[in-house]
Amino acid sequence: MIKEFSLYFLAAFFEILGCYSFWVYFKLGKSYWFLILGVFSLIAFAYALTRVNLEFAGRAYAIYGGIYIVSSLLWLYFVEKQEFNRWDLLGSFVILIGVCIILLGNQK
Repeated sequence: MIKEFSLYFLAAFFEILGCYSFWVYFKLGKSYWFLILGVFSLIAFAYALTRVNLEFAGRAYAIYGGIYIVSSLLWLYFVEKQEFNRWDLLGSFVILIGVCIILLGNQK
């Protein structure tokens, strides 16, 4: 299960980095190198998500959706230097419970 969570968080990191790179280029007017970083990050995201040990893509994406939300809040805190509020923390907790139910209930 640790391997699965690691793959999901790795995929989330690359997806957020890829999208954030496009954000930085288009919204903040930074170098085109950010577009290149974004493309490679999104490729790494897609590859990492295919490494999870589930039979159906839809179920993998459902689990990933929860991990993505938690990862986005971590990005908010560590990269964008914004504090969590109680709703961020409560929502993340509820989401992680759902993720664990889906993941653990479908382990082979």
